[in-house]
Amino acid sequence: MRESEDGAQALDAFLAGVERKAFRIAQIALRHEADALDVVQDAMLQLSTRYSSRPAEEWKPLFYRILENRIRDVQRRRNVRNRVMAMMPWRGGEGEDEIDPIAQAVDAGPTPATEIESDEILVALERALQALPNRQRQAFLLRNFEGLDVAQTAAAMKCSEGSVKTHYFRAVQALRGKLGDFRI
Repeated sequence: MRESEDGAQALDAFLAGVERKAFRIAQIALRHEADALDVVQDAMLQLSTRYSSRPAEEWKPLFYRILENRIRDVQRRRNVRNRVMAMMPWRGGEGEDEIDPIAQAVDAGPTPATEIESDEILVALERALQALPNRQRQAFLLRNFEGLDVAQTAAAMKCSEGSVKTHYFRAVQALRGKLGDFRI
């Protein structure tokens, strides 16, 4: 009984330690706070229900693999929804102009608290990260935000260590090119 309590406490401590970074990664990838929160909660729930019996050193790569899969799922759903919405004839009754569902959507812009928190360098970094291809962004965030080594990053991304190194190098080069004005 004591071992299961220790395991549960270790899992709770692990999840508490990664939740802020995971949320930030999801927020950068999805650009929507509520979706990012949902994705992080789903990833935490799946890790705790399916993989809590695994050794603690496997949790980090597993968690980030789950997180990236959830982010990708949301992005795919958005793409499908956008394609379907583009095909819909959004016309009202006779004589009414065409209704634009995009213009009627709720603005998911940053909250005032987020704007205060973000300074000029972080905003520039976030924009530069969003411009990166998904695999480069994933490698960069896992290596720098989470501090995973090459092997752990490769396990989380389900690719070879050489691919991780390539994606990470290209991400760093692209960020240096875009953030040349800022000395970080």
